[in-house]
Order: sequence, then structure tokens, then C-alpha cells
Amino acid sequence: MGDQLLLPVNPWFMWASLLLALGLNMLPLGRLPAMPDLVALALVFWNVHQPRRVGVGAAFCFGLLMDVHEGAVLGQHALAYTLLSYFAITIHRRLLWFSTPAQALHVLPLMAAAHLVTLLLRLATGGHFPGWSLLLSPLFETLLWPLVSLLLLAPQRRAPDPDKHRPL
Repeated sequence: MGDQLLLPVNPWFMWASLLLALGLNMLPLGRLPAMPDLVALALVFWNVHQPRRVGVGAAFCFGLLMDVHEGAVLGQHALAYTLLSYFAITIHRRLLWFSTPAQALHVLPLMAAAHLVTLLLRLATGGHFPGWSLLLSPLFETLLWPLVSLLLLAPQRRAPDPDKHRPL
């Protein structure tokens, strides 16, 4: 995010944002295929910005919670979130060098791959094809990336310091 130094992240805020994303995913909105997966988006964000605190294990647990909530094949979301987190952690150093819109373009293939994994597992276990609107979900998640980055990094931003004699 430019040259601005960020304060350390508050662990309570980080985990609260993940739980809030889980809660928003669990709202009874009639889970349309094109709805963005907010848990996946929050997981990728924290995997990129705090890879040592939110890792593959957390992604697996959130995936199991989503599987139980949606009545999906147990492990479907867990596998998708685990792979998503692994690849997000793999590219996290490179991703932070880019601007927020460029980061969103790098996140798009990760989100598309996660949705592809869940779709393939659903079809392999005899589920039905949810429709072509499923292709819109990774696109919506990519479009939400700048907003999520702005909101989740806001508590870490320092106030501008008017003292010109101190560089930090």
C-alpha cells in the first residue's frame, strides 16, 4: 500500500473479520452461484498480509464450517480453502509489491481455481451443475478486493505525522 508504514495488526480484529465474513456467508440469502464467497476473500486477504497468523489450518477449519452450513460434501470447501490459502501464502511476498487493483488481478485466478475445485467435487459426487452464473463469483470477489483491502487495513494505518524532522 505505497510507502506508508502500517501498525501491527490486532489479532482480535483479524479473527473478528474472519468470523464476520463467515457470518455474512451464512446469511439466508438463497445462496446464488454468483454470490461472492466472503470467507474465501477474507482468508486470502489475511493469508497475504499475515501468513504466519492465518494459515492453511485456519482455512481448513473455516472450510469445514462452510461445508456443514451448506450441507455440502464434507471437505469440499475445506479442500478449496486449503488450496486457496496455500497458493495465497505462496505468492504473498510478490503480491504485496503491486498496487491494490493489480493485486485484485492476481487474486482472480486463485478465486477461480477455488470455485473450480468445489464445482468439480460437487459434480464428482453426483451434485447438479449450478449454472454458468458461477463464473461471476470469482469476478465479484476480485472486484471486492480493493474494498476489502481498504476496510481491513484501515485500523493499521498511521495518522499522518506533521513533524518534518522525523522520517517515521
